[in-house]
Amino acid sequence: MKFVDEAIIHVHAGNGGNGCVGFRREKFIPFGGPDGGDGGAGGSVWLLADEGLNTLVDFRHQRVFRAQRGENGMGRQMAGKAGADTVIRVPVGTVVINTATDEQIGDLTAHGQRLLVAQGGHGGLGNMHFKSSVNRAPRKATSGSPGDERELKLELKVLADVGLLGFPNAGKSTLIRAVSAATPKVADYPFTTLQPHLGVVRIGTDQSFVIADIPGLIEGAADGAGLGVQFLKHVARTRLLLHVVDLAPLDGSTDPVAEVRAIENELKSYDAKLLRRPRWLVLNKADLLAPEQREPAARAIVRRLRWKQPWSVVSAISREGTWPMCLDIQRFFDESKAAAG
Repeated sequence: MKFVDEAIIHVHAGNGGNGCVGFRREKFIPFGGPDGGDGGAGGSVWLLADEGLNTLVDFRHQRVFRAQRGENGMGRQMAGKAGADTVIRVPVGTVVINTATDEQIGDLTAHGQRLLVAQGGHGGLGNMHFKSSVNRAPRKATSGSPGDERELKLELKVLADVGLLGFPNAGKSTLIRAVSAATPKVADYPFTTLQPHLGVVRIGTDQSFVIADIPGLIEGAADGAGLGVQFLKHVARTRLLLHVVDLAPLDGSTDPVAEVRAIENELKSYDAKLLRRPRWLVLNKADLLAPEQREPAARAIVRRLRWKQPWSVVSAISREGTWPMCLDIQRFFDESKAAAG
């Protein structure tokens, strides 16, 4: 299934039904008086978070959603039937934005969470509401009010505990393959990952976390270069970032330290809060160096970066060092949960 993480939809709530002008007409009861009923309320439009969905691709085919109109009131003080609501299922992690005001209406982060995005109109009043001592036969009724109508932007941000940062070809896809059952595409050219992939890392019976392989980025991503915000917005929900770096680039043309600094600048440009999130350094492709060269090369990079947070040396392709890293990550989440009470 094609991964789609943005969509524009139009929602129309139902109009309220009109009130009725009616009079009681029964044998032997002259001047029965007004008995026009009220109109029914229009149906509303709701969004419902569904964990069974993981993409917004359905909204490429259907963009307009309408709720039912309320029925008009009737005689004998009978109110019109209310219009049925329309419920739109969306993936968990969907952010809803009003395109007219650029205001965020809601954020659906839990399965079963509902969000009202268009309120149905109120039903009109029948003429029985307008009788008085001086107007015993009112011929006045009100029309139902219109339902809300608006254009919405749906934006899906993946829900994951761990997000992988890194330039293209840093080995992120290989790493998530090594630690989970996810199978993102792996190749020897840049931008092989064009959409986020989620994998569950199981440590024990009741211990696991979700890791996201997110499309790589280049300098200027915060301004739309490369995959731009298609990458950056998906790290917004993660609790821990793993910064994956090639320990020893084969051609020597790239500097791991410069790559780390470049990505830090992109995070700062997009949302400075991301730089304050826990971020660990993962020095990948250790298999390309002799065993005695790995530790000195890693420590040299750490020293140049003045890195203060945890770091690991791994080989994703051979899975060397990946299990201890996963144990450290699970321990980090367990300690954070215990500290939060």
